[in-house]
Amino acid sequence: MSYFLPADEAVLTAGRGLALTHPGIALSVEPLYLLARRPAPERRVALVAGGGAGHEPLHAGLLGPGGLDAVVPGAIFTSPGSAQIAAASLAAADLGERAGVLHIVKNYTGDRINFALAAEQIRAAGVEVAEVVVDDDLATDGTAAGRRGTGATVVVEKLLGALADRGADLDALAELGGRVALASRSLAVCARAHTSPVLKSPAFHLRPDELDYGVGIHGERAAHTVTGPHGVELLVARMTEELLADVPAGPHGVIAVVSNLGSTSDLEIRIVSALVHQYLRARGIAVHALAAGTYVTALDMAGFSITLTALEPGWAELWDAPTDTPLRLPGAAAARACEVTPPAPAAAHATGGFPGAAGTPPARPGGGFLGELHRICALTHTDLTELDQASGDGDFGDNFCGGVAAAVRLTERSGVPGASALAETFRDRVGGSSGPLFGILFTALATTADRAPADLPAIAAALRQALLRITALGGAVPGDRTLVDALAPAADTLELTPTADPGRTVTAAARAAIEGAGATAALTARRGRASYTGDRSRGLPDPGAVAVALVLTALARTHEPALAGELPALRAITRGDTR
Repeated sequence: MSYFLPADEAVLTAGRGLALTHPGIALSVEPLYLLARRPAPERRVALVAGGGAGHEPLHAGLLGPGGLDAVVPGAIFTSPGSAQIAAASLAAADLGERAGVLHIVKNYTGDRINFALAAEQIRAAGVEVAEVVVDDDLATDGTAAGRRGTGATVVVEKLLGALADRGADLDALAELGGRVALASRSLAVCARAHTSPVLKSPAFHLRPDELDYGVGIHGERAAHTVTGPHGVELLVARMTEELLADVPAGPHGVIAVVSNLGSTSDLEIRIVSALVHQYLRARGIAVHALAAGTYVTALDMAGFSITLTALEPGWAELWDAPTDTPLRLPGAAAARACEVTPPAPAAAHATGGFPGAAGTPPARPGGGFLGELHRICALTHTDLTELDQASGDGDFGDNFCGGVAAAVRLTERSGVPGASALAETFRDRVGGSSGPLFGILFTALATTADRAPADLPAIAAALRQALLRITALGGAVPGDRTLVDALAPAADTLELTPTADPGRTVTAAARAAIEGAGATAALTARRGRASYTGDRSRGLPDPGAVAVALVLTALARTHEPALAGELPALRAITRGDTR
């Protein structure tokens, strides 16, 4: 919102939009605050929260029955003023003739000062007021200003909202809020800073191999930047372990909240939430509720936070209590995942229909072909992704190399021979067009790829049969800029040269596939998603053709390892440099 409107108008206009889309919310323009129209009749104390904008849906997402009575937004990343807070608090106290007001304040200097000044004005008006300070950010533990208030604010507001609806008095609510804040800790990481509304550029810069570990929700840099490969499993394990070390989980378990910091995809947030749940359960910790979504943000920062609250008796019921607020937090059922595994498909068709399918020979120890292809994928995954981004949607590297990695895991787990594992994985588990098309190729090679010594006629027949089936299924022919442009010359070479130079045949076929893949750089796609982009992908080879070249390279290295130096380097293959 702040990118299209002047900063002094953005927050007001956003508040107007919230009130228009949620009839239970009223908007005060001057001073600016939001008020719940229909609080629970049993509520005796008004709950008021606020802070700088840019953290949406906090706090207004929890405005209404079961949540807050009033929300006071400041400018982006800036505390609201004391007069603004006092006006909102008195309006909430007047609604239903409340016996007091409880302020929920995140631990930032501006917020603390302005809420304290507002409290003086409220007391002067004859209304009792108390304060709960949320200070859950583990990354700032031990600093002079104390821990910042971040993701646990959602938990504090939700539990207090439920208790307030039961008619609790001010002292009981303040006591609960303090205990929940004390039992909660959060950590946040980011891979890209938020966009500065003024500069229209990232507030700070990180390299692709860097993560800021311990960022704040106002876009503050972390004290530590970690470098190197960041496996999400290890990252989540580290964050969760550090949180548990500061707030040990007791016998009543925890509430876990995973929040998008602004521009992290739902897919990634749900991956993180699953890993958090998995880690906690592995530690023997009961997860009463798991909330994963967008709760506390830093504009459009690319990152996530994890919040853990160690539960005390009765808190779980407060979390599960119903609300009528714009933001709906999941209850206990969210942590009771039920995984359904369908019956395993019959394996009889793993190699059916191709020459040499009967009488499968024992695989070479270690699955030489699969192992070689896996090593090649580790070095070319990024290149395949970049090629597909130029001509398609950028998923080919993940699909192809992910399928190869899954085949390795299948072999390690179940003992399925390497080439057969490739066939089964791509045919049954890899989506997109790469799954079925490469599934045909790997199924054809399943009984020949690891046969020692190399059965050249069987390999040649397998490639030809795969080519026929792929062209029949997809309709592509040489010149269409597809994987066929690499597969066809490889099949031709294997059929024409086995008797002329049998010790170099597979390498010659790999060379033909590499040259065919390289030649696609000069072609305009007539099939597949690349055909939608016209000439934009010209100059780079087709990723599917390159993958076929890599498959043939792995086959050549498996059967003719002494000739590996005669083939171009992998980077040259992915770049179409066949000289």
